Amino acid sequence: MDLRSAIAAIRFGLGRRMGDALPGDPAAWLDRQIAPPGPQRTGPGLKPPLTLTDALAAYSRRAKPADAPAIRREIARMTEDDAVAWVGHCLLSDAPFQDRLTNFWANHLTTSRRVRNAGMFTGPYIRDVVRQHLFGRFADMLIGAARHPAMLIYLSNGRSVGPNSSVGRRLGRGLNENLAREILELHTVTPAAGYTQHDVIEFARILTGWSPDRNSQGSGFAFRAGAHEPGPKTLLGRHFPEGEEGGIEALRYLAEHPATHRHLATKLACHFVADDPPASAVDHLYAVLRDTRGDLGAVSRALARLPEAWSPPLSKVRAPIDYVLAVGRAVGATGTQARRLHGAMRSMGQPLWSAPQPVGWPDVAEEWAVPEALMHRIEWANAIAGRAGRRDARELAQACLGPLASADLLREAARAGSPQDALTLVLVSPEFQRR
Repeated sequence: MDLRSAIAAIRFGLGRRMGDALPGDPAAWLDRQIAPPGPQRTGPGLKPPLTLTDALAAYSRRAKPADAPAIRREIARMTEDDAVAWVGHCLLSDAPFQDRLTNFWANHLTTSRRVRNAGMFTGPYIRDVVRQHLFGRFADMLIGAARHPAMLIYLSNGRSVGPNSSVGRRLGRGLNENLAREILELHTVTPAAGYTQHDVIEFARILTGWSPDRNSQGSGFAFRAGAHEPGPKTLLGRHFPEGEEGGIEALRYLAEHPATHRHLATKLACHFVADDPPASAVDHLYAVLRDTRGDLGAVSRALARLPEAWSPPLSKVRAPIDYVLAVGRAVGATGTQARRLHGAMRSMGQPLWSAPQPVGWPDVAEEWAVPEALMHRIEWANAIAGRAGRRDARELAQACLGPLASADLLREAARAGSPQDALTLVLVSPEFQRR
């Protein structure tokens, strides 16, 4: 394996599986993945992906108090099975660049299973919004996210009522600013754009009436005109009309704002290059997003051509989800092991689709490379190595790390007292812990 092939599999993918064919042209291999994603992989041990219709049916049942405990347990099981199925897909995937980008954008536009009624919609949200728009325009992804029941429930927008709307006057209810604030602060322009609390309130007024719909045959979105604040609104100095169209216009404006392009470029460079990425990388990605009005396919192609992304040594510490997937792929785990690996992500402090805050999971080493967490990885890797039989650790290191495996690592693996110890050394090595 040459250096570029190793970097392509590790930095842009989810880690190499032993036996996978090596791409002759790593950049072309990445380019081929910038295409509409195929269906989620399935196999033994994996449930079929949860559909939006399935989730809406469960959501409508959730409102009935008669069998509430049993329904809650069923929903929890459905949601858990769906998360396990995604782990299995990532283990089996032969388009790992797509899957890394899926996980990146799902984390940027976070929803979380920690909010129970949002959790059942998380898998459909990722498949129907994030993956559908993975290489389209960011504006379309953002609008899809803001209209999806996963986001509307997670950030409580169904509870937001225009004070001067017919519903607001009748019930005395008012605004919930959560969705408006997080879109401004985290998903789009950030405080660098200079927005004020007045802008947050105006944006919340724009988004009143955007609600989840319990109709199990619908899209999961309903615009409730009776809860919408009447009249025009002003956001960041721009006027938007009343009604649903005003919200769509506002989201598209925010998605295509220069401050949003700068924010997205910085996050992409942080994820694919370094915790503190060089300004040259951020500037180049920003220019691509600016010039293409947020074309995510174009910026994905630009990522695959960033010189800084191909420069060793690899410095990004694998977060627990990345690390567990990389180990699983290296040792040939299949769908039947996906549930156990899903549990390992939780035990390492990063349960899938369960970020504790709307900002999503952190993407820097200082959050993950702490002594207690690293000791937990060593214990887990040793257990994995014990179940791997007499797998040749040096062969695995050379197949999965290529020239990134140091001579010291290969020598110490050869000297280890047992195959389990040798494989543990490889799986917890600095080379394997980084991407």
